[in-house]
Amino acid sequence: MTNIELILSMLAEASTKDISAAIEPENFEASKKVAKQGGNVAKVALKELEARTGKKVVSALNAKNTLPPKQIESKTNKPKSKK
Repeated sequence: MTNIELILSMLAEASTKDISAAIEPENFEASKKVAKQGGNVAKVALKELEARTGKKVVSALNAKNTLPPKQIESKTNKPKSKK
């Protein structure tokens, strides 16, 4: 996930929270509508940024594939059990 993807995700969450506080949905269906509205705020920002830069924002970048693998501790580093 790139920085822009993270920012857009945060924008969607913050927008949803603020819309929810303003509308105060009373049930799950109303909350779903609020969530879609918050997501739409980020969608509009995404489309606008892509239109102005001519580049796609969403990438195939995945932290799982880009971060170095966890170093596996050797058996010698494990604490010895008491007998």
